[in-house]
Amino acid sequence: MHQLGGPEVLVLDDLSDPVAHDGEVVVRLEAVGVNFVDVYHRTGLYPRDLPVVPGSEGAGVVVEAAPETVFSAGDRVASARLAGAYAEAATVPAEALVPIPDGVPTELAAAVMVQGITAHYLLRSTCELDEGDWCVVHAAAGGVGQLLTQMARLQGVRVLGTVSTEAKAEVARSAGAEVVVVHGGRSFAEAAREVTDGAGVRAVFDGIGKDTFDESLDCLAPRGHMVLYGQASGKVPPMDPLRLAKGSLFLTRPGIADYTATREELLWRAEDVLSAVGAGTLSVHVHDRYPLAEASRAHADLQSRKTTGKLLLVP
Repeated sequence: MHQLGGPEVLVLDDLSDPVAHDGEVVVRLEAVGVNFVDVYHRTGLYPRDLPVVPGSEGAGVVVEAAPETVFSAGDRVASARLAGAYAEAATVPAEALVPIPDGVPTELAAAVMVQGITAHYLLRSTCELDEGDWCVVHAAAGGVGQLLTQMARLQGVRVLGTVSTEAKAEVARSAGAEVVVVHGGRSFAEAAREVTDGAGVRAVFDGIGKDTFDESLDCLAPRGHMVLYGQASGKVPPMDPLRLAKGSLFLTRPGIADYTATREELLWRAEDVLSAVGAGTLSVHVHDRYPLAEASRAHADLQSRKTTGKLLLVP
């Protein structure tokens, strides 16, 4: 990326091979995850110095490791903190790298490092939900949405999912959503009150932002959690904190860095997610794979909201 703008600013360049410095590892990438945060960097919503190679998520094989690291050439590894993941190879601090267990395909490891760990901390750490509690999962057919819905059901939490089309409704149901509302039809706040006999849901997990925020607050039970983890539809306008007084509500804007702040926490979440993938209890849906040179098309497809599951670049 030499400039900010639409998907067309993503261009293929030849750069020198990355080198591992102190505490770093060079990974030859076999699959690279495409995430909405990459769109935010491309548009300037989250500023970065230019020019820059975007992307932070991927998996592959170690080709070089600084001497003091625990990794060796040939190890299969994955990370959500790669420096310039939209590439054939990238560097990463060894502390941000996790081994891929036997039985987990490298491609699937790349697909869950951001979205799987995000779903894990949303459900396991941002708020405590008990068996039988109801929650709303927005974009329930998306990458995070499908994983979050599956994890919630494994925990005994009941899910009301929202989606943008009838086709996506079937995807959300297959992930475990008991009730699915298609945007543009029935009010999801009304549906939430109905399934809870008027009590409201314990949490709303919202990666959409502006278009869903206000109605999401109306879904919540007293002392419920409004978990705003993304803004695919745009930034939520400034709000008066007194709005939260209607039910003593909690509002949080979590980010993956704060929920993988230590190596121990990163390994806990990654091992939980990857072991579930390996055991088959967590299904990962890859919507499409794109050659690295077609990263711009992947971004356009992601922003179209017509995709379900994960988008991957293949170097």
